[in-house]
Amino acid sequence: MKALIISITFTLLSLTAQAIQSENDNSQKLHTLLEQVWEYELSQFPSMARSEGREPQQSLTDISMSAMQARFEQFTAFQQQLNEIELASLNNDDQISHLMQNYRLSNYIDNFRFKEYRVPITSEFGFHSSLGRIPDSTRIGSQQDFDRYMRLLDAVPHNMQLNVQYMKEGLALGHSQPQVVLIGYEDSITPFIGKTIQEHPFYAPIIGANNFKLTEQQKAEAAQKVANVQQAYQDFYDFFVNDYQVNTKTDIAATTWPQGDAFYKNRMKHYTTADLSAQEIHDIGLAEVARIRAEMQQIIDDLEFDGDINAFIEFLRTDEQFYAKTAEELIMVASYISKQMDARLPQLFYKMPRTPYGVAPVPDSIAPKYTTGRYISPSSDDEPGYYWVNTYALDKRPLYALPALTLHEAVPGHHFQISLAAEMEDLPNVRRKTYISAFGEGWGLYSEYLGLEVGIYEDPYDNFGRLSYEMWRACRLVVDTGMHVFGWSRDKALAYMLENTALSEHNVRTEIDRYISWPAQALSYKIGEIKIKELRAKAQQTLGNEFDLRAFHDELLAHGSVPLFILERNVNNWITAQQTN
Repeated sequence: MKALIISITFTLLSLTAQAIQSENDNSQKLHTLLEQVWEYELSQFPSMARSEGREPQQSLTDISMSAMQARFEQFTAFQQQLNEIELASLNNDDQISHLMQNYRLSNYIDNFRFKEYRVPITSEFGFHSSLGRIPDSTRIGSQQDFDRYMRLLDAVPHNMQLNVQYMKEGLALGHSQPQVVLIGYEDSITPFIGKTIQEHPFYAPIIGANNFKLTEQQKAEAAQKVANVQQAYQDFYDFFVNDYQVNTKTDIAATTWPQGDAFYKNRMKHYTTADLSAQEIHDIGLAEVARIRAEMQQIIDDLEFDGDINAFIEFLRTDEQFYAKTAEELIMVASYISKQMDARLPQLFYKMPRTPYGVAPVPDSIAPKYTTGRYISPSSDDEPGYYWVNTYALDKRPLYALPALTLHEAVPGHHFQISLAAEMEDLPNVRRKTYISAFGEGWGLYSEYLGLEVGIYEDPYDNFGRLSYEMWRACRLVVDTGMHVFGWSRDKALAYMLENTALSEHNVRTEIDRYISWPAQALSYKIGEIKIKELRAKAQQTLGNEFDLRAFHDELLAHGSVPLFILERNVNNWITAQQTN
């Protein structure tokens, strides 16, 4: 009997050792593959390489059809290798890495599969404006810097020609942006045409080469290449105005694109990371709009305003007291709110990022069609992040909305979350550098709510601004699905947003065009925020007096940007650990 027990014990120990060895082997396979994928991405995407302090193999991403097809095949092969590593055989941390890598690879594969390269512009941005930002981050202080910039100037015209070629292909197949969202879009191209060479934005790094004396021959070489870039922008402008803008599709639904139904469902899943149908998302939005509207009405009642909610919103949109008089004033108020929140972060977190951030205006070249504010991540590890504030059309940028916007884009929102993730050097790069919209934007919207808990909203108007921003995100669930799936017209969506938010008419038009031209992305905010609040409520109810808000927030951000189903699993594990401790 004793011999049998000993035999069984040895067998169990042997099986346990085998299981541990299998887990270690699969973990090693996973990490090797993650590194291979990351290195391949760096080799393919120069902006990624530069952000990692690497010298890229090429000046711009190769967007020739052969290069894009090769990347599609390589990413598909990587995904097949990844799926050969059994998820259940990995520890919890590696499982998260496995799922994150799969998410990232799927997006690359799906973008090519749905031929998104045919539509390289949205209502507020495009390949031309992305290229146009390059001179802003270019410094010439050596011969190597000069040579690198000359190669980049050589690459710009070809890149633009290929984008135009794909846009022509899309135009012939009904795969284009809707005509209505492109009104005035040519204004984003004009800053790069009709200039003297010395005035052209792409010549600015040559003028700014103060620490490296350029010869007249080098200046002449640069001038010729900048002239070629300007001609490429002129060609794009002519194509856009004379061919594209007047021949694009007249309906607004992404579902009328080739493979449109499948594409929209794919983007819903990608941006929300949740298994929700368009109808379910639409209904969630309607319910949230009703709830938030009731809270807005309560503020109006408390203020004893003489009029209904629509009259109050009109008052907010038109009264001069709620608007900055100069761009500098708007930036100063945003900066002041940022510093107020900086001082209150210790009430909400134990761990905070090292990376600093600045407050700056949206560049003039894109401001007219750009959203109200955005966070811009550092382009390298020796640069700060930036909270961009749109100073165009000041009478459409209400000050009562600025606290919520600031908390969302700067701290404790995007800058805080993205910087923490980037600083987690013990995690694989795919975990540190992948942005999950449902998590990141859900966190941003939840960050607006946190301002209520630490006293950022100093009067009822600020709080109404917060509710208006929350309403804005709830309305997105209704109008995005409405326009792309349920046959809503642009005018119906505009009327719905104007009826239910305090956003100015200019902002509403800009936002509606963004939802039309960037299908399903706007769904991520509210879906993510609802999940985070659900998880907080569960943790508070389960842990009672032992619930630590700062520890809870640290746990939410401890694993980087993750899909919502992973976030839920992480929080459930954390709750169990807190109960055990």
